[in-house]
Amino acid sequence: MSGHSDVLPWLRAADPSTTYLAVRDLEDRDDPGLRSAVAGSGVGAALLGYRRSDGHWGSGFAVPQWTSTHDTLLELAALGLDPGDPRATASVRMVLEAPRCADGGLRVSPSARRSDVCINGMALTYCCHFGAETPLLAGVVDAILAERMADGGFNCRSTRLGATHSSVHSTTSLIEGFTAYLAAGHAHRADEVAAARAGAVEFLLVHRLFRSHRTGQVIRPEFTRLHYPARWRFDVLRGLDAVTAAGVVDDERLSDGLDILRRRRRADGRWAGARGYPGTTHVEYPASREPNPWITVIALRILRRVGVD
Repeated sequence: MSGHSDVLPWLRAADPSTTYLAVRDLEDRDDPGLRSAVAGSGVGAALLGYRRSDGHWGSGFAVPQWTSTHDTLLELAALGLDPGDPRATASVRMVLEAPRCADGGLRVSPSARRSDVCINGMALTYCCHFGAETPLLAGVVDAILAERMADGGFNCRSTRLGATHSSVHSTTSLIEGFTAYLAAGHAHRADEVAAARAGAVEFLLVHRLFRSHRTGQVIRPEFTRLHYPARWRFDVLRGLDAVTAAGVVDDERLSDGLDILRRRRRADGRWAGARGYPGTTHVEYPASREPNPWITVIALRILRRVGVD
């Protein structure tokens, strides 16, 4: 089996974003030149090219799915776009300064009366990546913390809408958002955010990421497949990335997910993905079963965190 050094030339040649991510996450070098190149060509430049003159993508904040402002900013943050990119920072500020729902969270649509905790979690990720200031994030954080469920996780259909159990999709979105918030050094309710992240991570670990806590069976077969971009959906790659980025790297309950990750590694040291989720997108990523450099760099950084080659 090839080590990651054997796939680094391929990652560097695939796209400016995979070049930057490989150097940042596998070599511990946050190279400003490589980071700035993400906006200059490849997927990052293509996504930025779809930005409208009013600062939005798609038809507005959250519509249509996959090509909206929300989805595109999330995608750009995942690619490692420079946190100071003026187009992204202006769009983030516009999103955060728009009218809010009564609970203080982001308004998904003009008619929304309450915010969506999953949207808020993902927004926290890209808003923190692109340098949003604490006062603009405080209401979003307040709305998120009010949605924490008794099992430690989150569900976009919270108890007010009938949910009694957290969702792995929503919970992972919140773990990612909390990690970005804490890494950015925001002080507003930081201790509570850290505690909520720990509870959300524990929720996933109780499920060994993708299994029923009652029967031990796989919740959905799709959860054991690898996707990029995952967007709001859960899979084992996204779950492992979120939990290990939160600092949990030696818990035995990660073993099922890590076994899947190792089994899906090709003989050439690369990973391929499953079929993408349906819907119109701005750009096309590698088709299913083709080596996918974004999945490969994420898988390698997970294995590096847990000390497994």
